[in-house]
Amino acid sequence: MPRMFVRLSMLAASALLLFAGTALANEKCATCHTDIAAKHKTTLHGKAGKDCLSCHGGGDAHIANPSKKNIIRFGKGVSAKEQNAQCQQCHGSNQKLMFWDSSYHKKNDVTCVSCHTVHKNPKPYAKQPESCFQCHKDIKSQANKFSHHPIIEGKVSCSDCHNPHGALGHGMIKAENVNQLCYKCHADKRGPYVWEHPPVEEDCTKCHGSHGTKAAKLLKEKQPQLCQSCHDWSRHPGTPYGGQAVFGGTASAGRGGLARGCTGCHGTIHGSNAPGSNGKRFIR
Repeated sequence: MPRMFVRLSMLAASALLLFAGTALANEKCATCHTDIAAKHKTTLHGKAGKDCLSCHGGGDAHIANPSKKNIIRFGKGVSAKEQNAQCQQCHGSNQKLMFWDSSYHKKNDVTCVSCHTVHKNPKPYAKQPESCFQCHKDIKSQANKFSHHPIIEGKVSCSDCHNPHGALGHGMIKAENVNQLCYKCHADKRGPYVWEHPPVEEDCTKCHGSHGTKAAKLLKEKQPQLCQSCHDWSRHPGTPYGGQAVFGGTASAGRGGLARGCTGCHGTIHGSNAPGSNGKRFIR
């Protein structure tokens, strides 16, 4: 018991010295940076006992001669490599950063502070999707189209599908491939089926746009044009210019396919367990 008491006392004393040192360092910085120092106290860094010098260094030299040259800075004029190196001194061992070195963000010189507001918010997490849309303006445009994942409504966040710090999957997705990612929510489309639709089996984005499209159900094009990009349209013409069969032929050969959606008949388009030819043709 005495030994344990001594150890606990030493730990408590060390903690008091740490916080005392932190408070002293922050007080010196606050003489000039009053607003930032006040906000720092409410942040995760401040509550964890991290003082200004933990990130910016060079306290005494900067106080003696306030200059941008004798302190570690973040923002314009400083390379992404230098800025991120400071953050990784503490966060480098975080499991979320294990693929950072091979990530698109690192390769494009995105800095930690491009997304994380360290001084302003109690929790410095990136605000989604606004933070992402600063760079990914094409995705912002897609997310505002007629049919879209509910990103702008706040029901789905970018990080639900993507790991901004890097991942093994293409596009930094949180799965081995696109289909595995989609199945996390759309499990009913997983199968296995007796009759598999090859594009579905290969890649969901063959037919669907992942962020937003002008056609319903996130389809890249309206029906029947989307289906006819792979399937021969001669048996189901989608226009009145397919010959006499369209106007005088059978419904299946002509009028039945005119300006209609393919899934009106081929309803089990993701896969079918129906026996016989109906299953093979994905007919309801």
